[in-house]
Amino acid sequence: MEDEMFDQIVAVFHSLVTWVAAGAMVFGGLVPYIPQYRDIRRTQNAEGFSTYVCLVLLVANILRILFRFGRYFETLLLWQSIIMICTMLIMLNLCTSVRTATELSTKRRSFIDFDWSSFWLWSRFLDYMQCVLSFTLMAAYATYLFLDSMLFVETLGFLAVFTEAMLGTPQLYCNYQNKSTEGMSIKMVLMWTSGDTFKTGYFLLTQAPVQFWTCGLLQVFVDFTILFQVYYYSRFPQKPVSHATSHTTSAKAL
Repeated sequence: MEDEMFDQIVAVFHSLVTWVAAGAMVFGGLVPYIPQYRDIRRTQNAEGFSTYVCLVLLVANILRILFRFGRYFETLLLWQSIIMICTMLIMLNLCTSVRTATELSTKRRSFIDFDWSSFWLWSRFLDYMQCVLSFTLMAAYATYLFLDSMLFVETLGFLAVFTEAMLGTPQLYCNYQNKSTEGMSIKMVLMWTSGDTFKTGYFLLTQAPVQFWTCGLLQVFVDFTILFQVYYYSRFPQKPVSHATSHTTSAKAL
């Protein structure tokens, strides 16, 4: 009797852990962007956040969804990709509206201008949507044509996870250019690090395709490099810190 009760408790606990892990996998990816979204809304300044992070995640998750047509993986990862795409579009919409409101230049940049110098720096959210839809249609058509090729499918899977592994590199470069991490939510990067560490462990435990966990390790490395930037630029400032900046930083620390 006691053994049966113990087995039931273990089964319930296992189910609970499974559901929590599943929820973390599906919704955990969007959590890091909540503090960054709030910071941008509060300050009406999106300069510290690289919108190329959104580009990287949009490309990675679109390719991952297409990869599933050639090689099945867990449905949880599919939902994770869908939710992440929606999250990045919301971030792009906010950054575009803030940048347009504060931009001194009246020149309008559009996707249909096909001007490489203004790529991903367009004036309207609609232009970003046009770019994303164009890429999705072209990638879907290529996948349809070469779906029977194992080499193409495996390459598609590698490109999806490798692109996602490069998630932090635009922010890394943005910090390097600014010689500061001002305007970047440190909470976001800490959540990136914890989330990517958990995700990589999940890939290893569930024996996900090798592309997933190898690139996950690379992603964790990039996250720690950004955290090192936070330490370095705070310990050794590369440019004078204004009174307003100090006030903003103090407010974030609270």
